[in-house]
Amino acid sequence: MQDYTHYIKRYVSVGSLEVHPTEKAIVVEYEIRASIREESGGDILGEHREGQKILCVPDLSPSTDVEALARKVVKGCELISSSYLPKVVQLLYYLQNRKSSSGKAKVEKKVETGVKPQELSFFEGIELNEEAAITKLDEYVDLLYEDLQKKIRGSALILQLARKPDNLPELLHNEAALGALARVLGEDWKQSVELATIIIYIFFCFSRFSHFHEVLRDNGIVTLCMSLVEHELKRHDMWCKELHQENKAGESEPENGSLRRDKGKALRKYQEFRAKHEQLLKLSLYLLFNLAEDTGTELKMREKGLVGLLVKVLDRDDEEMLVLVVSFLEKLSIFLGKNNDMAKVDIVERLDRLVPCANEGLLNLTLHLLLNLCCDSVLRAKMVQVRLLPKLFGLLGDEKNHQILMLILCHISMDDCFKGSFVDAGCTPHLLQMLFECAEEKVEADLISICINLAVNERNAQLMCEGDRLKMLMKRALNTKDCQLMKMIRNISKHDGPTKPLFINYVGDLAAQIHADEEDEWVCDCLGTLSNLTLPDLDWELMLKEYNLLPYFEDRLQPGSAQDDFVLEVVIMIGKVSMNGACAAMLVQSGIIPALCELLAVQQKDDKFVFQIVNVFSQMVFHRDTRDFIIKDTLVPTYLIDMMLDKNVEIGTLCENTLNVIADYDVEWRRKFLTEKFCFQNREWLSVVVEPRSPTSSF
Repeated sequence: MQDYTHYIKRYVSVGSLEVHPTEKAIVVEYEIRASIREESGGDILGEHREGQKILCVPDLSPSTDVEALARKVVKGCELISSSYLPKVVQLLYYLQNRKSSSGKAKVEKKVETGVKPQELSFFEGIELNEEAAITKLDEYVDLLYEDLQKKIRGSALILQLARKPDNLPELLHNEAALGALARVLGEDWKQSVELATIIIYIFFCFSRFSHFHEVLRDNGIVTLCMSLVEHELKRHDMWCKELHQENKAGESEPENGSLRRDKGKALRKYQEFRAKHEQLLKLSLYLLFNLAEDTGTELKMREKGLVGLLVKVLDRDDEEMLVLVVSFLEKLSIFLGKNNDMAKVDIVERLDRLVPCANEGLLNLTLHLLLNLCCDSVLRAKMVQVRLLPKLFGLLGDEKNHQILMLILCHISMDDCFKGSFVDAGCTPHLLQMLFECAEEKVEADLISICINLAVNERNAQLMCEGDRLKMLMKRALNTKDCQLMKMIRNISKHDGPTKPLFINYVGDLAAQIHADEEDEWVCDCLGTLSNLTLPDLDWELMLKEYNLLPYFEDRLQPGSAQDDFVLEVVIMIGKVSMNGACAAMLVQSGIIPALCELLAVQQKDDKFVFQIVNVFSQMVFHRDTRDFIIKDTLVPTYLIDMMLDKNVEIGTLCENTLNVIADYDVEWRRKFLTEKFCFQNREWLSVVVEPRSPTSSF
């Protein structure tokens, strides 16, 4: 007999995560499948086993950080992958808010992945006296072909079976049952809210288990459920309109007894309809939420207008429904395309009333949804327009939601058009106060990011310099060598007006940071801040001498000595000091000008470098003491003539203007410049005139 090499292949998969019915615990249902397979790939022995693991969370209290605890649970249980983290958070929030119960219940051993709504009170009133039996399933299916009352009775009995997960496989194998239920739902859901609710509940029981989703999709449940939700929302709008009309008529004739009776009757009918309507709507949305686990199904729901339907429900007061809808919208908001759909249906305006709200879980979900929406510029604009910014800022004291609030504010602060809104909302002084209250070694990353963004705006920059704020910022930055804080100061220094003269007191402190012992990132921002200080009282010559900066600049201009961004800052700084005649003379005496010429050859394809280097040369030719050196002892004029034809208009214009200055003082270069300019402007004519004639020409 041929000898085979065998190996064991073992699969472990998490089937469901649910809360324990009586204890503060999460129940993990999992499957283990093992098979011994031949080298050729054929199974010769198989094994299948289901298991259950209970994770107790006794430390869960109203003050517990649920998200941190969820990460701890996922990390501590090897059965749960990181993709289940949102589900664990949801279950812990439920456990945190659930009232303790002394009753006992048995944990169902099924692979459950969907969400489970609270028990619907509607079913308590229509429970049948008889108890359903799985052996009589065919009889219950037959009732679905009778009149409306028998259909309700038959579907209610089937629901009793479906609510016990152990019966679901048997129901699934009975194709006639599922087909009949889908048919009855499609034909009769408009005739009876009770019948529609019962059948939707049956399908919901299946939707809690991922491996039943395909069967539900094949029976068209997604389309039916979407149509049902849309119809119920339209019916609700119609009832509200009629009730409004009755109220208006009663107010117009308060003495009319008939109108008062009609008004009371309309109100009672509306309240009865509202209770049944919300139960059906809630259950339908739970069913769709479970089925949206599949991305393909989710896409089809979106194409059928699911986002618009969900946003309409945001006006309701039922907290459980709001939690469900916001959770659903958060799931849909992961992809940008869906966010665009949300912008069309005024989702931000609907969410505005939920910030803040008393339900902590709902508030947390709403903030997560807003964070996803922040990725879209249109929706960020809507948040500012509805004045959501002051509300978000007012919630920063909530430790549970502090981080996500900071992320939302950081996203909004990135847009230049919204930076001024932080001033209008009164946020900027409080952000500075939060910054000063942070421990020096632990400045919150999101906080400093917001401040850096806001400092680009002149109004915010002025507030950041009021009183002793600039002094405190500068002192803290210099003591801690915090690069992020110096970036904020650098942005403040860009603005002309009352803020810039305040920096005159810190020129020496900034210049003292420019030496080889400091990190390049830190020195880069100090250089950038100094470069922004166009102050008439600033003595650049004294600064260069006192802090011996020219040797440092020359060393950094050498190829490969530093990152390009840092070298570019050095060139910009040289251009700034070269505006001073004495400083320009110092540059000529050093080796900086040849170093710039060499750097120009290396970086000739980088327009930023080329422009800044040419700017240095342009400043140098304006001073008599340095003009002759540039013209006679360097190849700068030749470079300028070559670059005058550059595709970059700014570079070409700067080169031409610099050559015009040179031409005014040097006759020989004036002739070369004018000749080159003439050839460039008349190149088409010259190409014809100068071209040699062909030997075969008749002329």
